[in-house]
Amino acid sequence: MDDPKSRLLKPLASVDGQPAFDEPWQAEVLAIADTLVQNGLFSASAWSDALGEALKQSQSSGASDNQETYYQCVLNALEGLVASHSDIDQQAMTGKRKDWEQAYLSTPHGQPVNLKTEQQA
Repeated sequence: MDDPKSRLLKPLASVDGQPAFDEPWQAEVLAIADTLVQNGLFSASAWSDALGEALKQSQSSGASDNQETYYQCVLNALEGLVASHSDIDQQAMTGKRKDWEQAYLSTPHGQPVNLKTEQQA
């Protein structure tokens, strides 16, 4: 018997037998954007406008038209909307991204990545 939940998740699992996303973060960034729209942080039209603008900027800068570029635009649009619709500013997001990158680079392969909090530092 076909489970209704598996039908709902199937679009995330594959497209034409191929993975829908190259990296887990690509699915996560879309899920975060959808959750923020559903919870009213910004509207679906604001999300659409921001993503469209990020894609236009990417194209005008000569970026390749591929999945990696698309998801980088998704991330840029989401970060911009969060910065303009919440108390989290772009500088804070950039700092946190650098913290995660440093944590990732200093973590031995196969070990969980742990982000040090200010209390641990």
